[in-house]
Amino acid sequence: MNFADVKALLNALDTASICDTNKNMRVIDPAIQPIQHGLKIIGRAHTVRCHDDFLTVMMALRDANEGDILVIDTQNSRRAVVGELFSTEAARKKLAGIIVDGACRDVEKIRELPMPVYCRNAYPISGTVNQIFETQIPVECGGVTINPGDIIFGDDDGLIVVTAAELASALPLAKEIQRKESHILKHMEQSESLFSMLNFDEHVDAVQKNRRSSLKFLVE
Repeated sequence: MNFADVKALLNALDTASICDTNKNMRVIDPAIQPIQHGLKIIGRAHTVRCHDDFLTVMMALRDANEGDILVIDTQNSRRAVVGELFSTEAARKKLAGIIVDGACRDVEKIRELPMPVYCRNAYPISGTVNQIFETQIPVECGGVTINPGDIIFGDDDGLIVVTAAELASALPLAKEIQRKESHILKHMEQSESLFSMLNFDEHVDAVQKNRRSSLKFLVE
C-alpha cells in the first residue's frame, strides 16, 4: 500500500480508533497541543534537534518535502523556534504540519493557516539564528523517540507515532471499530440504551468474582 492510500484511510479514521487496536501505541505528551482545532495531521517525520536557536529549523524547512511533518526537539528551549513566517512557508510548501516540543509565537496568525501546528506553549521571544544543530536524526518529542520517516497521525485527541508495519496491522481493525461505533450511535439516536448493547452486567459480575472477562458490544 502506498502512502497516499494510507493517508486516505487515516483521513476517514481518528486516533482513538487506532489506539483501540493497541493500548501500547506511542502517544506524544498531550501537553503538546494543536494551535488550530479540527484539523488532522498525517505525514512522515522530518526531524530537527535545536536549542533556543532556529537556524537548523530553517534548514529543515528548506529541505523538507511536500507531505512531511517537521518534528522539532527543542531540548527544553524557552524561546520560540516557530512563528508566522515559518509556518506560512511550510504551508506554501505543502508540508503536512509542524510539531514543536517547545514554544511557538504568532499564534493568532498561525491559527488562520490550513496546515496544523502543534506546540507546548506560546512565547513571544524568538530564538537566535547563530548555531547549527542536527536534522534527520532520532529525536525526543513529548516523551516519544521519533525517527526520520516515522508516520505521525494526529487530531484533537492527540498525536500518535507508528511504523508502517504497526499501521498495516492497525488499519483494518480501526476501520472495523469505527464502523461498529457508528452503528451503535445510530441505535442510540433511536433511544436505545448503550447498556442494552453491552454485556455490561455479565462483565461486572465476572470482575467482582475475579473471573476473566471482556466488555463487549452485542450488536454487529
